[in-house]
Amino acid sequence: MVSQKITITNEQGMHMRPASVVSQAMAAYTSNVNIIFNGNAYDCKSVMMLMTACIKCGSEVEVQCEGPDEADALAKMIELIESGMGD
Repeated sequence: MVSQKITITNEQGMHMRPASVVSQAMAAYTSNVNIIFNGNAYDCKSVMMLMTACIKCGSEVEVQCEGPDEADALAKMIELIESGMGD
């Protein structure tokens, strides 16, 4: 398993568009990809799970990836978050 903490910089946080962008990107990976926020794990391949997390701008999250392509999945998640997740 690999993981990295990162701060959400998207002004509107994890709303529908970023959640959709993230889940579509993570669907390409075999690894399990989760965001840990407030002690809960949210599946990054599920738009609804990401929406229920209520992650706001400035929130620190931990991205955890586990599986055969975990390093690539983590790198992509960090890239998406740093770029504003499509916003």
